[in-house]
Amino acid sequence: MQISDACLDQLFFKARTANGFIDKPVSAELLQQVYDIAKMGATSMNTQPARYVFLSSSESRQRLIPALSPGNVEKTKVAPVTVIVATDTRFYEHMPVVWHNSGAKEMFEGNKPLADGTAIRNSTLSGAYFMIAARAVGLDCGPMSGVDLAKVNAEFFPDGRLQANFLINLGYGDNSKLFDRNPRLSFAQACSVL
Repeated sequence: MQISDACLDQLFFKARTANGFIDKPVSAELLQQVYDIAKMGATSMNTQPARYVFLSSSESRQRLIPALSPGNVEKTKVAPVTVIVATDTRFYEHMPVVWHNSGAKEMFEGNKPLADGTAIRNSTLSGAYFMIAARAVGLDCGPMSGVDLAKVNAEFFPDGRLQANFLINLGYGDNSKLFDRNPRLSFAQACSVL
């Protein structure tokens, strides 16, 4: 069953990258609702390596400012929440609970290239699910990769288990701060049917 055009508009066609936010808080309950939707997205072998750190106070976001590129500073200061989408490098410790066959934990634990590739690929995928889930409940997202991830890791994840992947400013967008929509590649430019 296809979802409605209104849903497609909210998730994709009319959704925009938020570059500013109005002064309206985002509750912890709403953040949990977004997570509870996003966690249902598929990851390979149900690995679920994404971890989310919600910076909801100005003090916590201030800790992030030294890691941001200059163009991301002001919008992060006014965002109600900034999400650090991180990767759990030892996600496989949960495999005996989240995967139906035995041996998955040992498979990843004994193969660092496989574990690392699986972790980053699937935490990125989960971060995209998170953004779609946030849009589905009426929030606006401003994903950012203009950040020194090593500085984020040093500040927020000094033990090294979690590794920052990218950031999302989250809240209710200020439409006066939107950029004009940039073009997307056509089907012919981006796709092949073999």
